[in-house]
Amino acid sequence: MHHAYLEKYNFPPFVTAHIIEQFFYIFSIFQTNFMRTIIEPFRIKSVEPIYFNTPIERKSILEKAFYNPFLIHSEDVLIDLLTDSGTSAMSSNQWAGIMKGDESYAGSPSFFHFKDVVQEITGMPYIIPTHQGRAAERILFELVGGKGKYFISNTLFDTTRANIEFSGAEGIDLICEEGKHPSTPAPFKGNMDVAALEKTIIEKGAENIPLVILTVTNNSGGGQPVSMQNIKEVRKICTQYKIPLFIDACRFAENAWFIKIREEGYADKTIPEIVQELFSYADGCTMSAKKDAFANIGGFLAMHSEALALQCRNLLIITEGFPTYGGLAGRDLEAIAIGLKEVMEENYLQYRIRSIEYITEKLVAAGVPVMRPGGGHAVYLDAKEFLPHIPVDQYPGQALACAIYEEGGIRSVEIGSLMFGKYDVDGKLIPATLELVRLAIPRRVYTQSHIDYVAEVLIEVFQKRASIKGLTITEEAPALRHFTVKLKPAD
Repeated sequence: MHHAYLEKYNFPPFVTAHIIEQFFYIFSIFQTNFMRTIIEPFRIKSVEPIYFNTPIERKSILEKAFYNPFLIHSEDVLIDLLTDSGTSAMSSNQWAGIMKGDESYAGSPSFFHFKDVVQEITGMPYIIPTHQGRAAERILFELVGGKGKYFISNTLFDTTRANIEFSGAEGIDLICEEGKHPSTPAPFKGNMDVAALEKTIIEKGAENIPLVILTVTNNSGGGQPVSMQNIKEVRKICTQYKIPLFIDACRFAENAWFIKIREEGYADKTIPEIVQELFSYADGCTMSAKKDAFANIGGFLAMHSEALALQCRNLLIITEGFPTYGGLAGRDLEAIAIGLKEVMEENYLQYRIRSIEYITEKLVAAGVPVMRPGGGHAVYLDAKEFLPHIPVDQYPGQALACAIYEEGGIRSVEIGSLMFGKYDVDGKLIPATLELVRLAIPRRVYTQSHIDYVAEVLIEVFQKRASIKGLTITEEAPALRHFTVKLKPAD
């Protein structure tokens, strides 16, 4: 039957009968679990106001912000989907934990609570707190990176790549074939191309590859999950060539939920069991606790190597703080420890992932080109298909993000050639593989009516897409330019 579907619908070559079978499996689970409306698994206890403005006002705001959503004041944003990092709503238990936070410089009980929870989740003995994820990356890559080194990943996100390149090393993305086609559904589009991994190791030399990094879920690849089978296969190759495997664990719980509902053999396993298995294949991990720990700040390094941990702690003391606080207040350590437990609750994860699917389905029904299936933490618009009349050197993703803000006051972020593009020796743009616009949904912040409003605005922008014009850069920084870049409408 599955082969008949392949022939009938003329799927691309990478869509195998196995992938079709996986989707029948997913559909059966949806029929069982999603017959009723999935309600928010929380009650609202405190609110903050949204300040409304008009399209005319927003047009002026965009001009003053040089067509860069990062430069817009947050009070001028109606629905802020710029990032899900540090923007979550903390629970009453987390706020209570903040009041319990111990601010001792060394040996705080809040640190030991934090350490115990991270050790339980990851199975890794050496836990190093940092003020956020990029601090963990900077410490790690400064120690193991350097000129002539290569870090291989399914897809590196912006700050990860920047820290790798700052060390003098090079980052290489090896996304699977399915992940290169936004509109074609597949269950695990965040996977690494395992054949390409081994080929790259042979070409570059295992001795020149300090780490292989799996980002779960794959943020730059549309928030798509990585399968446990893929993690095992990557682990096998890393073991063969004696290369450590690290997990970029920002959204580990969301990835675990996808494994539970999409991968054969995991439906009856609990999320903590899946998470522990996931980390069991890794030598270490970096984590931004601003994502799947609901915290407003914080992160950590975790690993099995005592020698590397000692080096990391020595650098931590210079750049972040004493090893039992690592640039964080004790109250933040408490909030992270509590959030890491809360994020693995299945009712929350079911609601979280269904929220993304809900808006994705509304957009697909309206013909809007969007990454399919829905990812874990965000909706990703395919800007290349959305605005085919805008060439890549006029940054269609950035133009689309600006149009969305002007139309509905919704802030999003370009994930394409503005964020990841490079220049060749002649100064010509080397575009990114994908031209996406990410609308990242903060955890436990917006309700269904907010999400319905977002969908309505996106559909209205799509209907007016022919009037959207490209942008050109007037000022940019040498690294992470998208944060501060200034642009103007193209002539």
